[in-house]
Amino acid sequence: MTDTLHFPLAAVVAADSLKLALCLAAIDPRIGGVLIEGPRGMAKSTLARGLADLLAGGQLVTLPLGASEDRLVGTLDLEAALGEGRARFSPGVLAKADGGVLYVDEVNLLADHLVDLLLDVAASGVNRIERDGISHAHPARFVLIGTMNPEEGELRPQLLDRFGFNVALDGQPAPAERSQIIRRRLAFDSDPQAFCAQWAAAQAALRLRCQQARERLESIPLSDQALESITTRCFAEGVDGLRADLVWLRAARAHAAWRGGDAILDEDVDAVAEFALRHRRQASRPPESSATPPPPPAASAAQPSDPGQGQWGDMPAQAVPVGERRTVPSWPKKP
Repeated sequence: MTDTLHFPLAAVVAADSLKLALCLAAIDPRIGGVLIEGPRGMAKSTLARGLADLLAGGQLVTLPLGASEDRLVGTLDLEAALGEGRARFSPGVLAKADGGVLYVDEVNLLADHLVDLLLDVAASGVNRIERDGISHAHPARFVLIGTMNPEEGELRPQLLDRFGFNVALDGQPAPAERSQIIRRRLAFDSDPQAFCAQWAAAQAALRLRCQQARERLESIPLSDQALESITTRCFAEGVDGLRADLVWLRAARAHAAWRGGDAILDEDVDAVAEFALRHRRQASRPPESSATPPPPPAASAAQPSDPGQGQWGDMPAQAVPVGERRTVPSWPKKP
């Protein structure tokens, strides 16, 4: 368990979709992490800390925006390797995050090669370092949580696709929810210990539910019926590649474990659809018309007929559907 002074995840008002996505990613880290889009002041870091409390490792590690590659992956002391015959490894952020949550704020402002490296390790669960023919590997199993405001810069599509889930926060909660959020925050700031004690039972129940779901996960079969439904819907959404299908199927199984089931049902597939598709779906192609195309316009009498050139100049350029850009809410930039 992490520091009890962290705001309990069970006490977070609303944000139900995000809380579910985080819990599912904790149940099966192979889902590939959660990318949260939203403006500042939406309790993204609070949710990340609350999630860490639900994991066995219990730690939250934050990657600084200006971190170097060595600080991320760790370093090898080559002189010690030559003199002592063994590699001396200085752990980095990835080693410290093993068993817990790795939180990356403004991941869209991180260098692309670091984001790529992060996602590789999150998917494999192993960090490998190679320097001048000397290599070292260590486990790095963590839940990756990245946040971003698209108004401050997008992730490249290749990197965006590699995040398992994508969730957008509503920057304008209803007045009743806003009041409840403020009251709970003030109560926590006033007496953190008393507030955490008040929510201890709910937090313990949430932790137990995640633990039981992790224990049940591997016993739930990846059914052909669920796979057929998912692949059909991915095709209908125009999704490129197969990562969405794989993430969606794993997420549906994690949801089945979350609700205490022993098989993947349609409700599990539907519950996680938007998490897997939001950042991957493309605009559907318009249906092809069955009507006979009109004949090409006749050659103008004023223009000589040139069999070598044809009527290239008589046909205007035709628009080609290329898909729509994903919808991004307009959030203000950080000052």
